[in-house]
Amino acid sequence: MAQIEAFLDQVSGLVWGVPLLVLLVGTGVYLTIRLGFLQIRSLPYALKLAFTKSNQDKQSDGDISHFQALMTASAATVGTGNIVGVATAVVLGGPGAILWMWVAGFFGMATKYGEAILAVKYRVKDADGNMAGGPMYYLEHGLKQKWLGVLFAIFGSLAAFGIGNGTQAKAIADLMNDTFSVPFWLTGIILVIFAGLVILGGIKWIGRVTSFFVPIMAVFYIAAGLFVMITHINLIPEAIGTIFTYAFSGEAVAGGTVGAVIRFGVARGLFSNEAGLGSAPIAAAAAKTDLPGRQALVSMTQVLIDTFIVCSITGITIVMSGNWQDASIEAGVLTSSAFGTLLGSAGPYLITIGLLFFATSTILGWGYYGEKCFQYLFKSATAVKIYRTVFVLFIFVGATASLDAVWTLADILNGLMAAPNLIGLLGLSGIIVFETKRFKQKSKEEKEQKDAS
Repeated sequence: MAQIEAFLDQVSGLVWGVPLLVLLVGTGVYLTIRLGFLQIRSLPYALKLAFTKSNQDKQSDGDISHFQALMTASAATVGTGNIVGVATAVVLGGPGAILWMWVAGFFGMATKYGEAILAVKYRVKDADGNMAGGPMYYLEHGLKQKWLGVLFAIFGSLAAFGIGNGTQAKAIADLMNDTFSVPFWLTGIILVIFAGLVILGGIKWIGRVTSFFVPIMAVFYIAAGLFVMITHINLIPEAIGTIFTYAFSGEAVAGGTVGAVIRFGVARGLFSNEAGLGSAPIAAAAAKTDLPGRQALVSMTQVLIDTFIVCSITGITIVMSGNWQDASIEAGVLTSSAFGTLLGSAGPYLITIGLLFFATSTILGWGYYGEKCFQYLFKSATAVKIYRTVFVLFIFVGATASLDAVWTLADILNGLMAAPNLIGLLGLSGIIVFETKRFKQKSKEEKEQKDAS
């Protein structure tokens, strides 16, 4: 088993090496330039679309609202990566990695926007009348490369069992056992029942639950983080200064180079917000929307929530605590340790509750991603039901077994998902620009009609 894990670690290092990271960031930079820095210009309107109701939502094709699609994608994205992933970036790349995480997030907003536009434009209705979309569809119908769509769907349906299931269930079970002495098997059963009731109900149930669940968990964690910052506001300037200082220095990094700081910051940032991975557009395709650009702006705000709010709170709190300088503290407990230093005994409990919410929501979101990839491959309602059932039952396996190899394999599959998706984004960038212009024209006409009335 040790040899298999060592082999998978090597493969993961190759897949998530410099070429893929350059492709991920490069795609975001390219789209940012072609779209005229849309993530800055259109952000206020995007937030308005995301968090206000529109009559257009009810009149358009789709299964769930803009907000429910955003919350489903956020449910899958805001997970252990926001707590453990950020801590890992700081441990391996030093505090400066946080700045590069922000840089990756900024350009990732353009990538996320492009993914959603293509997902809505090339979505189809399945045999049950529900929307189906994502990279596999725009690779087949837009880029005319079905084999890339098939590869993406294979990698996505398998990766869901790792990053979106087993590893999340294990994180929850470990926390419940360590903090509250709950047996692993009991946590597994509870998770299977809860997730089963939601996932087996399909996207409409997932949308309803996540639109209720995700805002609560986000507000809870953000409130806890803001409380820490407000009560220790004198530490914030020094923490920000430390982040910027170490961003251009190889100090406090195992490799001792600025390149290592950038690599770990970019890698963990993209791994957390999933921009370019191709997962979130699967949820975007289910949204009720008249134009691809409308939902794309909503999807773009997901990176803002994930990277610039949730991840920032984690990263700044870790730096404020000073615990990142203690080599004896492992990445898995660094965030909990930081909150404990600043809040006392209540800190670790807050992180436990936060991670419990985050990991559970990730299971729900990735359950939907996996089934849609599986549906693309087999075109059968029966196949989807089988996938849902196996996915839910696997949660118990994840909660009760050691899955180090599964986590590494999931990393590999995630990287393999990103490759065909990024090819599609670059190849169809002209369509992204065209649909953006069409949406702008439509928005202008709507405003003129409203002013005239």
